[in-house]
Amino acid sequence: MERRVAARPGNPVAGHFLSESDYSEGDPTARGDATRAQEADLGLEDGAATLTVSAKGAAGERLDRFLAKALEGRVEGVSRSRIQRWIALGAVNCEQRAITASTRLAGYETLSVDPLPREADQAFEPDPIDLAIVDEDDHLLVIDKPAGLVVHPAAGHWRGTLLNGLLHHRPALAELPRAGIVHRLDKDTTGLMVVAKSERAIASLVGQLSARTMSRRYFAFVTGRAPAEVEIDVPIGRDPRSRIRMAALRTATAKPARTHVTRLAELRVGEALASLVECRLETGRTHQIRVHLKHIGHPLLGDALYGGPMIGIARQALHAWRLGLLDPLDGRSRRWVSVPPADMRSLAQYGELDFEALCNELDADC
Repeated sequence: MERRVAARPGNPVAGHFLSESDYSEGDPTARGDATRAQEADLGLEDGAATLTVSAKGAAGERLDRFLAKALEGRVEGVSRSRIQRWIALGAVNCEQRAITASTRLAGYETLSVDPLPREADQAFEPDPIDLAIVDEDDHLLVIDKPAGLVVHPAAGHWRGTLLNGLLHHRPALAELPRAGIVHRLDKDTTGLMVVAKSERAIASLVGQLSARTMSRRYFAFVTGRAPAEVEIDVPIGRDPRSRIRMAALRTATAKPARTHVTRLAELRVGEALASLVECRLETGRTHQIRVHLKHIGHPLLGDALYGGPMIGIARQALHAWRLGLLDPLDGRSRRWVSVPPADMRSLAQYGELDFEALCNELDADC
């Protein structure tokens, strides 16, 4: 029977929650390349203060034109073209609404803007990147992302990202918001991602993500003996003690997050006890699996950011092995499977596990 870890005080299974009283700043100078890579995953920018802009009285105006006027004098070098790039990069948000530069304002919105540096102006240039394409048609592109590839341009990674590679592979994607990227994997997480190639596909995939009907399943190696089955229903937000981490929070800003975890095997990696688990996402918060598994006391192997030991693998042991969705054109069910890469297969050898056979077995049971 599946256990449930809920977000309530006193739950003996749940881990430590952070609250507003935990807020404190760490050393902002103690940041190296690894830290900047984590900041890219979170979309953070050095020293950029989020600006809040009220759209009161701007009913009917285009978003880009309104912000260019509203930010004049508040942001150096602001222009309508720069605002358009910021919107495309996700640096402008409007109360969780999907927005583009041409969005017409209703006149009651509150906008948040994260000003980006000049380096971001070149973020939408194509770069020749070798993409592992699993499947492609007129509406969808499915890739198998390797470790080390940042999905979307952000601080420290304005070029050489998956987005830049997509623009080189299919230049027409420049006409779509974020080049058709509708979900992300962390820089060092491997596995399957879907990219939309049309407005129709974007609308369909975003709708499926919102309705939680898109199936995303992951393999992960974690420390210790993980529960046989557990549902982790714990809100996630930015860690108040570190700009590069997310955390289980009991604050007004934390967002609902739910992960289902099933233990598939136990093994010893050297002297350490570990488990292979499968994780199924209902929501898609930043670092969700990593935060939830740390929260229940079983961080990922190789995930130093969240307390996982660096044994057997040089990155977080997390792979998106199965992706399932409804075709945007005809509604038929489609799915793809990816066998984990060599570093995770090496870990599997400690438990004499055959990932290819396991993928086939689990996929048949879905």
